[in-house]
Amino acid sequence: MPDLLTASFLVVAGLVAGVIGTAGGITSLVAFPALLAVGIPPLAANVTNSVALLGSGLSSALRAGPDLRGHSATLRTWMPLSIVFSLVGAVLLVLTPGALFDRVVPFLVATGSLVLLAQPLIARAQRRFGRGMPRPAAAIAGGAVATYNGYFGAGSGILLITLLLLTTEPVLHRANSLKNVILVASDVLPAMLFAVWGTVVWAAMWPLAIGAVLGGLIGPAVARRLPPAVLRVLIALCGFALAGYLLVRG
Repeated sequence: MPDLLTASFLVVAGLVAGVIGTAGGITSLVAFPALLAVGIPPLAANVTNSVALLGSGLSSALRAGPDLRGHSATLRTWMPLSIVFSLVGAVLLVLTPGALFDRVVPFLVATGSLVLLAQPLIARAQRRFGRGMPRPAAAIAGGAVATYNGYFGAGSGILLITLLLLTTEPVLHRANSLKNVILVASDVLPAMLFAVWGTVVWAAMWPLAIGAVLGGLIGPAVARRLPPAVLRVLIALCGFALAGYLLVRG
C-alpha cells in the first residue's frame, strides 16, 4: 500500500490528467510520469496507467452527449475498427514490448501535434480542391492509431482527434468528444487484458483512477468553453511536451 502522501499525490495527478485528457490533451503527460516518480518501473507504469485512466474515459464519455448528435454513423464506423486494433496493440505489448516501436513514438506524437496545428489550413485546402482523405487511407490510419493506443496510448487522443478533424467532424470540441467515446470503448478490452496478464500495480492504480474519474467529469466542460484556436494550441503543446519527454526518457 502507498503511504498517504503518495496516494494523495496520485489522486491529484489523476485529477489533472483526467481534466487534460478529456479536454483534448494527453492524460499520460501527467499520469505516466507520476507513476514513474513514485518508483514504478516503465512497463508496469504503462499498464497501470492504462487501467487507471479507463475511469477518466468513462466519466468523460458520459458528459459527451450534446456533442454526439448526428454522429451515430461515425461511431458505428470507427468504434469496431478502434476496438479490434486497440486489442491487437495490447496483445503486442503483453507479448513483445518492442524497443524499436518505443523509439518511434515521440516522433509519431510530434507529427500528430503538427498536423493538428495545421488542420485549419488542411481543411481549407480540402474545401478548395473538393478532396477529403480517401476511405481506405482513413481506415489504415485509424487502425494504426488504434494499435498504438492499445500498445502505449500516450498521444493516441491527439492522433485520433486529428484524424476525425480530417475525415468526419471539423469542429474541434465535437471531435474531442467523439475521441473520448471511441477511445473509452477501445480501452476496455486492453484494460481487462492488462488486469489479467499485465503487471498492474493495484495499490497505485486505485488513487490514480479516483482522481481520473473526477477529472473526466470536469474536462468536457472545460473543452466546450475554450475557443477552438486556444484549445488546438494547448493540445498541440501537450503533444510536443510529451514527445520531448518520451524522447529524453528513451
